[in-house]
Amino acid sequence: MPEQLVITALGDDRPGIVDELSKALFKHNLNIEDSRMNVLGGEFAVLLLVSGSQQSIDDFVGDTASLEQSLNMKILVKKTSSKTSPQAVVPYTVEVVAIDHPGIVHKLASFFSGRQINIVDLHTERYAAAHTATPMFAVSITIGIPADMAIKALRDEFIDMCDELNLDASMTATS
Repeated sequence: MPEQLVITALGDDRPGIVDELSKALFKHNLNIEDSRMNVLGGEFAVLLLVSGSQQSIDDFVGDTASLEQSLNMKILVKKTSSKTSPQAVVPYTVEVVAIDHPGIVHKLASFFSGRQINIVDLHTERYAAAHTATPMFAVSITIGIPADMAIKALRDEFIDMCDELNLDASMTATS
């Protein structure tokens, strides 16, 4: 069974950065299993789950300092393993749109964590509203609701909270 490593990398955005990083992984005989890559401001941010032999992972970890220099990126690595016996959950997608203001993500995360609901994926975007240029904020979240939880009651509580906070929200089963 291959070993797994989580890699985060951050550096100035420029053409060729994905090519150079993936080449370094290939050189160390590591396979990209999952990834998130995004430009945030002027920075390129990468989150990777890679797998390979223990020797390949050890070699990559040992080479991290020289890779940081050659790629001009900050790199953080952490060994990990596949989740074992996941709790039975029902995947749901949460979409929220509101006039931008501080605390939206915190209030959403607090709602779910207070109910022992795991946030599996979260994306946010700030943009200007059409016609008015009002700063808007959109959040898309994938959550795992425990299978034994009353989903209708949860959805009602969530929508009530969002209404109180003036957030336009939906919670739908992920297909």
